[in-house]
Amino acid sequence: MGGGELVEPMVYMKVYNVRGEKLVAICDAELLGVKLVEKDVVLHVDERFYGGELVPLSIAIREASTATILNLVGENTVQAAIKAGLVHPQAVLRVAGVPHAQTIRFVSQ
Repeated sequence: MGGGELVEPMVYMKVYNVRGEKLVAICDAELLGVKLVEKDVVLHVDERFYGGELVPLSIAIREASTATILNLVGENTVQAAIKAGLVHPQAVLRVAGVPHAQTIRFVSQ
């Protein structure tokens, strides 16, 4: 192995299919189970909600691109979603310095 190789970040991803909607929840691996608190805002990166499969970030973003609803937490996850055109940078909130984004895509039937 050469010294210049980049290791792809791992993230937790969970997919929900509910009433015709596909919700994909993704968080940076190190954030699973963490409670982020800033003033009166609390974001709990709950294992039950986000803790599906541990996958490479590129796999999670590919799955996210097929979702109608996204719930994203973490620097790697949110930046990759922005780069993929899934999240507008101005739609990102920060809680205790950690980026969080939610999106809803309306699909005409």
